[in-house]
Amino acid sequence: MTTDLDTLLTALYVHVDDRLKTPRWRGRPPRLSDAELVTLAVAQAVLGFHCEARWLRFAHAHLHGMFPYLPQRPAYNKRLRAALGLVKRAIRSLATDCDLWLDDVWIVDSTPVECARSRETVKRSDLAGWANYGYCRSHSRFYWGLKLHLVCTPAGLPVTWALADPKIDDRQVLADLIDNEPHLAAARPGLLILADKGYIAAELDRFLAARGISLLRPSYRNRGIPHPAEPLLKTVRQLIESVNDTLKGQLDLEQHGGRTIEGVGVRVAQRILAMTCAIWHNRTIGAPITRSLIAYDH
Repeated sequence: MTTDLDTLLTALYVHVDDRLKTPRWRGRPPRLSDAELVTLAVAQAVLGFHCEARWLRFAHAHLHGMFPYLPQRPAYNKRLRAALGLVKRAIRSLATDCDLWLDDVWIVDSTPVECARSRETVKRSDLAGWANYGYCRSHSRFYWGLKLHLVCTPAGLPVTWALADPKIDDRQVLADLIDNEPHLAAARPGLLILADKGYIAAELDRFLAARGISLLRPSYRNRGIPHPAEPLLKTVRQLIESVNDTLKGQLDLEQHGGRTIEGVGVRVAQRILAMTCAIWHNRTIGAPITRSLIAYDH
């Protein structure tokens, strides 16, 4: 196996087709199977096509050898928006098939997912009731949209994630993510979570300690004695930022183009799936860099 896009997409198609069989209703089966839909969505994210119309024109011209049938834009958009559950299952299936899955160290962070800029767009958006105004400290700016909360291994392999109102506290979202799937932490005795200052709270510490989880994050300079391992967080912070840079810099997370909660959700999941697929494939073939998309994005 080699680091080229055709090999990546073929391996993904075989994995999804073998492990994520979906029940079929009576009637004629769809001409584009679920495995082909997931593979097509990953190819779109890896190749950096934001516009579905441009992507399908490219696919019709260059990918007919891999996809015997390619839908038109309305059908592709409808299938993709309805496939959020399938994409989530594909992310988890690839992650659990990777040797990094049982890593007993997690990193957690949140990053803005902007959905509108003008006031008129905010007033007309179908995301009303889901999105909200938030503040991004990293870029010192306000935005209107959602916030992506990502829990992953130090190598960037996604463990769990959620999209939330940016006004909801990061600590509450982390607690909800752990409570929603308690078996993830239970399968990793002595789990250590690395975070930034936004996760400082005595209540969160007690919540995690009750579940056998340790939380390491920077301490305030004027509050107590710093943790002995705190200097290590500088390196970890670079890991967290590099994962966000993969999603935003290489997979164009901020240019998702979603206009509804289903559209935003599946487009964010599409990019997380592309990153997961690259990590899974790179580990399988023994590539020197685990989270690298450069070999596949052209």
